[in-house]
Amino acid sequence: MPKKRYVILDALRGFAILGIILANFPEFSLWTFSDPSAWTRTDVVTRAVQTFFVDGEFYTLFSLLFGMGFSIQLAHAEGKLKTFYRRMTVLLVIGLLHLCFLWSGDILMLYAVCGMLLPLFRKLPTRKLLLAAGGLFLMPVLLDAVFGTRLADPLEREQWRICGLYGITEANFGTWLSDARSYREVLQFLHQGAVERMWEFVSGHRLFKVLGLFIVGFAVGRERIYADLEGNRGLLKKILAWGLALGLPIGLLYTWSAMQGYPWGRVAHDFAYLLSVYPMGFAYAAGFALLFARSGNAPGWQLLSKPGRMACTNYLGQSVIGIILFYGIGFGLGNRVGLLETELIALGVYAFQVLFSILWLRPFAFGPVEWLWRMLTYGKKLPLKRQD
Repeated sequence: MPKKRYVILDALRGFAILGIILANFPEFSLWTFSDPSAWTRTDVVTRAVQTFFVDGEFYTLFSLLFGMGFSIQLAHAEGKLKTFYRRMTVLLVIGLLHLCFLWSGDILMLYAVCGMLLPLFRKLPTRKLLLAAGGLFLMPVLLDAVFGTRLADPLEREQWRICGLYGITEANFGTWLSDARSYREVLQFLHQGAVERMWEFVSGHRLFKVLGLFIVGFAVGRERIYADLEGNRGLLKKILAWGLALGLPIGLLYTWSAMQGYPWGRVAHDFAYLLSVYPMGFAYAAGFALLFARSGNAPGWQLLSKPGRMACTNYLGQSVIGIILFYGIGFGLGNRVGLLETELIALGVYAFQVLFSILWLRPFAFGPVEWLWRMLTYGKKLPLKRQD
């Protein structure tokens, strides 16, 4: 870990965590499993706004930030990559536990795998890094053009085989978790959900997408753009302008395609994703950095940085809170709230996490998961309390 923390990176992580909960809570509330024919006008409008501004963009931003973080870690692990690989192995285990015991939408496992691949690119010059990332971004389009969804078909069949073991059917799939009266029933759903997640990784070509974003983040981190925002103001303005110029108009087409179920076909939808979601995500990062460069001393940035300093803890915490709020073993709000209400609840949970992070970081140097992650990486007990 570097001795100096950059508030811009922590604040960006805090912003990304906000987007992640807005993207993920519709699935926790089980609204995602609802029949589109039953959506209200408010649901439709909220879903369109969410698809346009949130879903892929914050996934892009979160992945970029992990890539930047890994660049810092690799810079300090040069010559001792075993430490970096231990760190990724611990992250892999954390993600596996999250997937199997809390939520089927885990992303940490994939981040760990892509992180393990990242050192293969560390010697490339920046231009070649960006070309490699561009090639990876194109892979989903090419694979869907050649194979369609056939590569993931065996996983889908296995998912429904497991569903059959527990009596999960298409009819009760969307209500299973809200009706669950024991954690055992939740685990049954998570069992098939883990296979479904693997299906999503393969059918959505997530490895190529995430690794490409990690490489871009790695390049940004290696160039230390975050450390000299004033000196890189011109570059940031270009990224913002080009990102919005591409992302806004093509994002409308992408949103329409997603809402209508890919009427132009999967390949066209992939291409729209490529030309809208990535540029918008990059524009978010650049615009955020430009705002920070103008007012970095404002107290709001420090406030936003607190949940970002313990991003992994808050990411996992969102799953725990989602279970408590929406599943039958908790308050059972699942299937009882619309999409707008779900997103308002998500904002309330995020506000709670900001407050929790502020209070936690007063006496402690790390979030609880970050502290455990560091100890398992280095294989020794480390102090949790602040030393200053």
